[in-house]
Amino acid sequence: MWTIRKGEDRGGFEFGWLSTRHSFSFGDYFDDEWMGFSVLRVINEDMVAPGTGFGMHGHKNMEILTWVLSGTLRHQDSLGHVQDLSPGEIQRMSAGAGIRHAETNPSGSDQVHLLQIWIQPSRPGLAPSYEQIAIPDGALDGKLFAVATPDGKVGSVKIQQDATLLVGRFQAGQILSHAVPAGRKAWVQVAHGSCTVGGLSLQAGDAVFTTDDALVEVVADGDGEVLVFDLP
Repeated sequence: MWTIRKGEDRGGFEFGWLSTRHSFSFGDYFDDEWMGFSVLRVINEDMVAPGTGFGMHGHKNMEILTWVLSGTLRHQDSLGHVQDLSPGEIQRMSAGAGIRHAETNPSGSDQVHLLQIWIQPSRPGLAPSYEQIAIPDGALDGKLFAVATPDGKVGSVKIQQDATLLVGRFQAGQILSHAVPAGRKAWVQVAHGSCTVGGLSLQAGDAVFTTDDALVEVVADGDGEVLVFDLP
């Protein structure tokens, strides 16, 4: 059975420079019914104003994925990486035993719109690391493509957990599907557009999830983008 998590019901804050929505308890937003799902701990949808961002701050023991929907995000970390992230690229930062980073919008005119995802690692205290890759051209069009995997297969970043993130872009009438193996869970997050999953109509910001063995079928109403998490 699929259960819906409406985008309008998420935690949210407006800080002037930042508009943010939290699918799960985070920062000043707390709801003991929404503490995470399986090993998925955070899905934050952020819109960061031009020339602003998150200053240098620290993390430990979390696999952090960043997926940009529009604009450009500049990453800088204590391992010495400085890199810009744009749509069609996936970034993975394994915080492990400890890492510091900053995320800023280098544009003087355009906001950056992104999803940041935290996944609990398979074990604590791992060596911190960073990876960013461009998704192959056309890989997301009309299908679900794995962009983060436990084995780092071609076209994906490697995460320290038995979890997979798939992303697909759809047009009206298309059906994007993924079979969830027995004993696993699925979370589907709509980034853009509208679609139907499990008979439930979804808009951008909405999500559905299931703890049953399931076939994920995303039926597109129009152009859009969806993220699918295959979780233990």
